[in-house]
Amino acid sequence: MTLAYGWRSLARLSRAEWTKFRTVRGWVLGMAVAVLVTVGLGLFSASGSHSSCGGPSDVCPAVPLGPGGEAVDDKFYFVHRTLDGDGSITVRVTSMTGQIRLPDATPGVRRVVPGVEPWAKAGVMIKDGTRQGAAYAALMVTGRHGVRMQHDFVHDTAGGRSGVSQAAPRWLRLTRAGGELTGYESADGTRWAKVGTARLAGLPAAVQVGLFAACPGDLTVRQADLGGAVAALRFAEATAVFDNVALRGGTSGGSWRNDDIGAEREPDGAIHHPGGATRAGGVFTVTGNGDIAPRADGQMVEKTLSGLVAGLIVVIVVAVVFVTAEYRRGLIRTTLLAGPRRGRTLTAKAAVIAAVTFAAGLAAAGVTVPLGAHILRANGNYLLPVGPLTDLRVVAGTAALLAVTAALALALGTVFRRSAVAITGTIALVIVPRILATTSVLPVEASRWLLRVTPAAGFAIQQSIPAYPQVTAFYSPQAGYYPLAPWAGFAVSCGYAALALGLAALVLRRRDA
Repeated sequence: MTLAYGWRSLARLSRAEWTKFRTVRGWVLGMAVAVLVTVGLGLFSASGSHSSCGGPSDVCPAVPLGPGGEAVDDKFYFVHRTLDGDGSITVRVTSMTGQIRLPDATPGVRRVVPGVEPWAKAGVMIKDGTRQGAAYAALMVTGRHGVRMQHDFVHDTAGGRSGVSQAAPRWLRLTRAGGELTGYESADGTRWAKVGTARLAGLPAAVQVGLFAACPGDLTVRQADLGGAVAALRFAEATAVFDNVALRGGTSGGSWRNDDIGAEREPDGAIHHPGGATRAGGVFTVTGNGDIAPRADGQMVEKTLSGLVAGLIVVIVVAVVFVTAEYRRGLIRTTLLAGPRRGRTLTAKAAVIAAVTFAAGLAAAGVTVPLGAHILRANGNYLLPVGPLTDLRVVAGTAALLAVTAALALALGTVFRRSAVAITGTIALVIVPRILATTSVLPVEASRWLLRVTPAAGFAIQQSIPAYPQVTAFYSPQAGYYPLAPWAGFAVSCGYAALALGLAALVLRRRDA
């Protein structure tokens, strides 16, 4: 009975607060301005972003998509044969070397140094043909990450940590049983340890099996003069030597076939940075460049929300004034007389401002994200594709972040009673850390720290593309990658709002109106 009365009381107070909000024209207009600012600045920014592929006669190169619909890099050198049905491939990798091209010290004189990239990879692969983006599973040795089993671009399983050399070669075996592919490693070719299993749905009977080598570019990150970081990716390639190659199962006769998968071609048809393979007896030497991994090069859909910060400032002002105006005009006494349980009154006020802000944010993001994405694509920009659930999270998560920030601002307004102090405090907690972390002002680690421990962590809810540990990329806040997972970052913002509301309720109970 008490619980039912409490809910009825809260509902009554919420209706009263809603009536109060909608009858004050300035507050309603403020929310409308927040929507218009978010939409207007977002679409203006999208319309000003153009790619060299934006002309009507330009033909943009197609970006391969993986089995899950994600954009991928699928570039490597493949020495392969056809496997029909179940079977296996076993090899011994005796060495992996590489080279990296550095900026030319003298114009026209190439400067190449020896070196193996940490995610350089070479090993055995079973792939659904040679089409870029086709399903695959691969067992490999890497430059500095030991033995790995990877499949369908986004999946990565660690094996042994040992590297490979002539003194310490590594045996690899990849087996197929229907759609199940299993990788094993061994130090001596006798005792085998399972690395992992991949289950590839819809894998046809006839697939390609063989040896491969790939190497992403050499990533260097240096401190910028203003405190941020500058990343550069330079060409690199890897060479692996294989022997004791053994195939079992329904392999076709004839010689091995060589393919430079995903090779880019010059205007004259020649391959730009070709890989290669040689065979002397039973020893294969394979050289490759590129990567087999999720693609990190492209714009993310949340970039359309560039006007959110401006819109959020307007929301903060409205949320603070929603409570401080009553203190300024002396109406808070009337409000508290209507709801003697002050904590419940504060809850009703927070619920109303959060609900109104969520609705406004949903309208703003729901218009800006799809329309901004359309404008970016029309201008020739490549947007990294995401699924409908991710799109929904970006839109609804943006609205939820606005709502939580509004509740935080209302709580600070209750604590400080002064609009200027509460607005400044909320902006200092939410907006300033986000700007400092994403505009190359601070060192990368300092930026990540800010986005872990401040309410600005909640902006992670907008991140549509995850950071993959097996990808060589500059995953930094400046590039749109947050240190916390989307819901974890949002939880940090919720925690701050809950603490602030708790403090506001305590202050409201202990002092006079």
